[in-house]
Amino acid sequence: MNKIKAKLLKYRVTYLEMSKVPSFDWPKVLKHKLSILKGENIPLWYFLFFYKQVGEKYYWTDWLNKSDKELHDFVNDENVLFYTLIKDGWPAGFFMLDYREKQTCNLSFLGLVEEAIGLGLGDYLLKTAILTAWDNNKIQKLTVNTCSLDHKRALHLYQKNGFTPIQFKNFEKLV
Repeated sequence: MNKIKAKLLKYRVTYLEMSKVPSFDWPKVLKHKLSILKGENIPLWYFLFFYKQVGEKYYWTDWLNKSDKELHDFVNDENVLFYTLIKDGWPAGFFMLDYREKQTCNLSFLGLVEEAIGLGLGDYLLKTAILTAWDNNKIQKLTVNTCSLDHKRALHLYQKNGFTPIQFKNFEKLV
């Protein structure tokens, strides 16, 4: 009988925020045919598809342990917006904006599927998410967090686009 050995992962979460609208313009469409589509009445499988496709190699597991009701209540909350990046006709990434806290938007999720990484779409997607967050509602700040398990350029990309680290926490989990 095979025994599966659990691995202890230690990681650091960086919490960042942006307190004013950035000065950059909406990103220009690159050499790819791109669209950003706002979803409504998102089926749980669609959210979980992106969560797994984007997050599997970065150990995104927290939302896999939630009940269908918890998932549904978050994904389909009227103050949580889901956007899909379509590249050349196929879903290449997504982001979610959470406006449930007064005067704050949290960039809850942002990422690309494996086939879209390295094509220059990360900066495009992040800038679009940032400007969409500030454009859609009256907010005083935009927040996001990333961890040392995420893509190696994630923290740099957030800071390059105007986010400032405000807190760090160390965690560990068995995988």
